[in-house]
Amino acid sequence: MDRNRGLACLRESAASWDVLVIGGGATGLGAAVDAASRGYRTVLLEQGDFAQATSSRSTKLVHGGLRYLKQGNLSFVRESLLERNRLLANAPSLVRPLDFIVPLERWYDRPILGAGLKLYDFLARGQQPHLSRHLSRAETLGRIPNVRPGALRGGMLYSDAQFDDARLAVALAATAAAHGAVVLNYCRAGTLLREGDRVVGVEAHDVETGEIIPVRARTVINATGIFTDELRRQEDPTAEPILTYSQGAHLVLPAEFFPGDAAMLVPKTADGRVLFLVPWLGRVILGTTDTHVARAEMEPRALASEVEFLLEHAAHYLDRRPGPGDILSVYAGIRPLVTAGKSARTAAIARDHTVLVGTGGIVTITGGKWTTYRKMAEDAVTRAAEVGGLPSQDSRTATLKLTVSAPDASGRESPLHPGLQLTRGDVLRAVQAEQARRIEDVLSRRTRSLLLDAAAAVAVAPAVAEVMGAALGWSPARLEREVADFLELARGYQLRP
Repeated sequence: MDRNRGLACLRESAASWDVLVIGGGATGLGAAVDAASRGYRTVLLEQGDFAQATSSRSTKLVHGGLRYLKQGNLSFVRESLLERNRLLANAPSLVRPLDFIVPLERWYDRPILGAGLKLYDFLARGQQPHLSRHLSRAETLGRIPNVRPGALRGGMLYSDAQFDDARLAVALAATAAAHGAVVLNYCRAGTLLREGDRVVGVEAHDVETGEIIPVRARTVINATGIFTDELRRQEDPTAEPILTYSQGAHLVLPAEFFPGDAAMLVPKTADGRVLFLVPWLGRVILGTTDTHVARAEMEPRALASEVEFLLEHAAHYLDRRPGPGDILSVYAGIRPLVTAGKSARTAAIARDHTVLVGTGGIVTITGGKWTTYRKMAEDAVTRAAEVGGLPSQDSRTATLKLTVSAPDASGRESPLHPGLQLTRGDVLRAVQAEQARRIEDVLSRRTRSLLLDAAAAVAVAPAVAEVMGAALGWSPARLEREVADFLELARGYQLRP
């Protein structure tokens, strides 16, 4: 991936592109991979960094979704499990199987949950890493040692998967580029270009320089996630909103609060969701919440009530209870939920995706979840090809291996901070090979330093800026401004007891 080369390609391209994707989150990047691998000339524009909003702020799970069984949405669970298995096959270095344990406190939990998990196994059509089974009390305590032993009767074990969401997004960008797509971060889709009533492209704004480049395409895909309705209203000012917003907050804790290699699922919380404790990159993620919020934001902040909610539920299940001072980082993301009514409780809204065509011909894809990004992208590109009159081509992504950059395995460099596995080589590679342009790109998404330990990320920011500044030609004033911007951002990930 080379941003300067991509911009040059936009300037020099005399002919229309086949597919223009607006939005560089999971679905937009997936659409770029799908379109480019079908042979369509594809360009993707992202106003910020890849996966900067919702797509880097998940619970880091690739799963069918047990709670959707309770909602009766069996087809969605089956589709999610199929897509989970495809991700395990297509990106094995980023997506791996993970055992989950559900602690049981009442005698009747075992038969009820056991029946649900057998249905989950069945819907996976024989593709579970292993089948669910009952655990004794001793077995449960052995797999999740810090769980409170008090009323524990045993547990249920089942299998799903986990991943690194932002790294998978980078892999999708690299895969799209490897198939000939131009993928640009910090390049905003501005004024729509029209021929009569039909949208035929946009003015691309390079956020870094202010340059405006007209980009024309036979078909346009709106994959802007939480900002979907904004682009729909730009296409048609009379368009009614189709999204409601749900915020999910997560706490990152030291591994000592949940030792072991299995995750734990709490089957019911006060807001109707399930709750997870997930080992991830040497830490533990505790999440998530389901809080209705009024508007979409690129940098949402966890509410004090959400932090309290998560700590209270952790205290009910963990023998050693985490407090505010134990939190290494706190992050939040906003989910775009498709709903016909504004009063629906967000936890009850289905996570199915929707494809629709606007009055100007823009194909909108929204809803869904990370696990089903590939199917969402396939459906969007298939519809966009019909709208744009492109030659019919089948999707190739069900079995397409993703391009994953290999980390430096030399082991000769010392980490920039004792609490982080981050070297100067990691920073340089993020800039040179993965289009990192800001300190937060490196510390939040190319590496997960900000999520793993916000205070350590703050401490290492000047050293990261030094490496980036040398590679990108930053002036001393620009370098100072970049550090200040990151420190301001990082304050939102730190909880002051």
